[in-house]
Amino acid sequence: MNNLLSDRALNLTESATIAMSRKSRELKEQGVNVISLSLGEPDFNVPEFVKEAGISAIIQDFSKYPPVPGYKDLKEAISAKFKRDNNLDYTMDQIVVSTGAKQSIMNVVLSLINDGDEVILPAPYWVSYAEMVKFAGGVPVVIETNIENDFKLTPQQLQKAITPKTKLMIFSSPCNPSGAAYTKDGLGELAKVISGNDNFMVIADEIYEYINFSGKHYSLASYPAMYERVITINGVSKGFAMTGYRIGYMGAPKWVADSCTKIQGQFTSGASSIAQMAAKKAVLTDPSEISFMRDAFMKRRDLVKTLLDEIKGVITNVPEGAFYHFPDVSALFGKSANGITVNSSSDLAMYLLSEAHVAVVGGDSFGNPKNIRLSYAASEDDLKEALSRMKIAIEKLS
Repeated sequence: MNNLLSDRALNLTESATIAMSRKSRELKEQGVNVISLSLGEPDFNVPEFVKEAGISAIIQDFSKYPPVPGYKDLKEAISAKFKRDNNLDYTMDQIVVSTGAKQSIMNVVLSLINDGDEVILPAPYWVSYAEMVKFAGGVPVVIETNIENDFKLTPQQLQKAITPKTKLMIFSSPCNPSGAAYTKDGLGELAKVISGNDNFMVIADEIYEYINFSGKHYSLASYPAMYERVITINGVSKGFAMTGYRIGYMGAPKWVADSCTKIQGQFTSGASSIAQMAAKKAVLTDPSEISFMRDAFMKRRDLVKTLLDEIKGVITNVPEGAFYHFPDVSALFGKSANGITVNSSSDLAMYLLSEAHVAVVGGDSFGNPKNIRLSYAASEDDLKEALSRMKIAIEKLS
């Protein structure tokens, strides 16, 4: 009966990160000792003060349907967080709480994109961006960056990509998968280009804001002339290790927030009432309370870079945020071992899964086919073992 599936469903590609996680899980169920570096999930537990807020919400019977865009007191807390951390003033009617930042982004894409509209995606980009755009009928316009430039989009590249059909740009800083974090001046140069072309909006995905190793985080919406042009996306999954709570949020011009609320009202309605109360406690917390996670990730980043640099044919840089390395592995293409030929980064990912029992993700789905993504949101022992296995497997290629 699968011939009854819609073209929309058939044309939608499975998330590469979720697919690799599924494959590694299947091997684990068969008794194989797989080390998974494929998913972007902190390995820390949720802070105790957040857990207590969730438990309190249960005891206080937060069990009814919440408002579609989120509880008023949570939106007040988010507004205060935007002011405290980002120098952004968003009122209650400009904030929408969703079931994860992924839903927040999809709401915006569905609100803005018509068939044939072009959406600029600096690559590497998060795997779901391109599929979201295509799902809405849009056309992804990919701008490839490289490891030599730390995967940063230049103003010249952006200007060249803009056409009369451009409707939206989506980017993240710090970036998944590259870890690139834009500086104040770097964002300022992009803002000048955007402000000179008034026919499109920008989604600024800031979900990794608190995992920034380069210093202060900067929000594009805080730059002159950008406030009305930018939808700022954030959430509690990465900074507070609350991935399972499924709470994301946006700050946006009111007309965008109103549209997103209407769309969300027809799909999922409001996010979990209990998770919202836990998220309220999280966003009101001073970021210094969770800085130990960032410090641990930075230590792991340096460890993994040292180990990757020992593998011939693998080129690295120093990620400035998030918890990923995105090395260039194109020097390995064309090589073979045990009857397997590596012709792409996805081939290498499958080779490493079968030969080394280490799960990573090919860069093809991120828009940079020369690279692989590996998450260092794992214990130091697991990282050392995984990199040792990878080195042995890659050295077999010839």
